[in-house]
Amino acid sequence: MDFGNPESDYSKTRHNMGFNVINLLAEEYDIDLSRTKFEALYGSGIIEGEKVILIKPQTYMNASGRSVIEFVKYYKLQLDDLIVIYDDMDIDISKIRIRKSGSPGGHNGMKSIVNILADDRFPRIRVGIGKPELEEDYINYVIGAIPEEEEQELKKGVEKAKEAVKELLKNGIDSAMNKYN
Repeated sequence: MDFGNPESDYSKTRHNMGFNVINLLAEEYDIDLSRTKFEALYGSGIIEGEKVILIKPQTYMNASGRSVIEFVKYYKLQLDDLIVIYDDMDIDISKIRIRKSGSPGGHNGMKSIVNILADDRFPRIRVGIGKPELEEDYINYVIGAIPEEEEQELKKGVEKAKEAVKELLKNGIDSAMNKYN
């Protein structure tokens, strides 16, 4: 599970690092993400021996929880079965952080998910995007175009997050945290 903004408008922005990770996983494991349900594009397949559903909510970021809760209910998922992947300005570009649970911090997509699930006990992988010098530039920074010189560094974080998902599925969250945090 991950979130971003609808890709046609935001595909090349820092806010869609989660979608970029999902796209890499889908490509590597030949998972078709063209099905629609609960305001999301999704597909199912097998990654590292585990059955997965890759979900890309098509709501805007601050309403991601609407889509997530419907998948949780429909598939009768336990919260620790979720892996939410998202961008994080408090982490340097090309770095990732994995957590078992925790507050949503200032991220509106995570706030939406935590509020609608009424729980914060689910794994998440945060992909670092760094932050602008001035706080008033935050919105333009996350949804604005990425300068070419930053693209390769951001891709490194996306690749690490993809590998972290695989490690988490294969050997558990503690192993993924030890390897990637």
